[in-house]
Amino acid sequence: MNKVMTRTAQRHPASRPPTRRDTRRPGGSPPRAPGAGPTRTTPYATRPAAVPQLRPTDLFADRLLLVLSGRRPVHAMLRHTAGPAYDELARLAEHGPLRARGLRPVIRDIGYFEPRPGAIEAFARIGTGERLRAMAFRLELGRDHRWRCTAVELGGRRAGTTDDD
Repeated sequence: MNKVMTRTAQRHPASRPPTRRDTRRPGGSPPRAPGAGPTRTTPYATRPAAVPQLRPTDLFADRLLLVLSGRRPVHAMLRHTAGPAYDELARLAEHGPLRARGLRPVIRDIGYFEPRPGAIEAFARIGTGERLRAMAFRLELGRDHRWRCTAVELGGRRAGTTDDD
């Protein structure tokens, strides 16, 4: 029996051998995009659909709500606050302003304004049953590219201010 070789391409000694074209057996993985991490093809490692990234205002509003409703301790915000904001948050959380019996407070709306690049002033409307409260906070981007809360207010004037101010 005579075999006929149909491949006419010449092999160069510095190049890689040709890749397997047999589809019955695995022959290697397809080329990955640069910077892509390892991927698995098992059904357990399927990736969920792309989840949109939350804005820092959404994340901080959730974190502040958990602390002010008593579901998280105040020190959970220690690394996420800067300046006097932690002291103000601790003072607010001490009174438990958003704690309600039987009802969990939820964020109904979030709005924000960027007075300058690297700073965000945000507000959140928080509903507990029929009651609606307001929370305002300021975020600033640090040198380490992390957002930190630098001011927090809940439902009105700041502590220590009078009508004459």
